[in-house]
Amino acid sequence: MSPSTLRQLWFIVETSQSQTLLNLDDNGLVQWLLKQLKAQQLLDHDETTAFSHYIASRVPLIRDLANSRTMIFK
Repeated sequence: MSPSTLRQLWFIVETSQSQTLLNLDDNGLVQWLLKQLKAQQLLDHDETTAFSHYIASRVPLIRDLANSRTMIFK
């Protein structure tokens, strides 16, 4: 996983609508983020697998970030 692709993933997380991130189940969230990343970066099979595992391991953090953004706007 390249640092630039990791930055791109976190940029997607930060700029995505919070409700989108919060309303998906864990697998749906992983797949949705992978789809968004693949739309911006060319990923081979190994990179896709690595990012899938990486995202899955960060789901609680992603949900916390999205939730904190919704709290700011209430």
